[in-house]
Amino acid sequence: MTDQGDPASVPGSTPWFRRWFGEEYLRLYPHRDRDEARDGVELLLSRRPEVARGPVLDLACGAGRHLDVLSTRGVPCVGLDLSLSLLSRAHQTRPHLRLVRGDMRRLPFNPSSFSAVTSFFTSFGYFDSEEGDRRVAREVHRVLRPGGTFFLDFLNAHSVLDQLIPRDEHVVEGRRVIQERRVLPGGRIVEKRIRIETEPPDDPDRTFVERVRLYTADELSTLLAAVGLETSERFGDYKGGAPSPASPRAIIVARAR
Repeated sequence: MTDQGDPASVPGSTPWFRRWFGEEYLRLYPHRDRDEARDGVELLLSRRPEVARGPVLDLACGAGRHLDVLSTRGVPCVGLDLSLSLLSRAHQTRPHLRLVRGDMRRLPFNPSSFSAVTSFFTSFGYFDSEEGDRRVAREVHRVLRPGGTFFLDFLNAHSVLDQLIPRDEHVVEGRRVIQERRVLPGGRIVEKRIRIETEPPDDPDRTFVERVRLYTADELSTLLAAVGLETSERFGDYKGGAPSPASPRAIIVARAR
């Protein structure tokens, strides 16, 4: 399912998420929606109020918008991300946050360190194989206390496939940004290719890629159950709506056995 000739997808090359979540990502998405972050956190705390006692680990915390909401609510929390650029932005804009750089497949924490682990805004399914995702799930289980909560906020695969926009473009900071989307052969991975055009004598056009494995909610629950994380609730949006094929999100709340 790789495209030969694409440096972001040739085996042995730098993984797409190491290239993309940097300065260009921050320029293209400077202000992710804080209201959306608040809604996600409020859903978690309304369904699992004991989580407020903490500590909570926010995986792939990025620039810290969900972590900031948790902290504002008085929840003891720490954020982990692989991107030094995103962590630097989080530190600059929210210096009160506790931040750690690391790979979610090898969490730098002791067993049973957290009462809850969160994964907001589709920060799962990034790896070349399903085994990478299973490693993440095993690590989540390892660092959770018995009975602890895993809150997984993922895209709704049915909705993505039904509403896929093949191409769009807009202007950011005077540069034209072209985004092209497709489902790779086999129907298991959705890819977005982002091309940022520049004017000479600046750098040549810059192209980045996002790839996410398309798990259904049932498949996610099965994957989690295999490592000791039992699904207790599912939602289709941040307001706690029931899941359906048209729901914008696939949100799973699981407990660690």
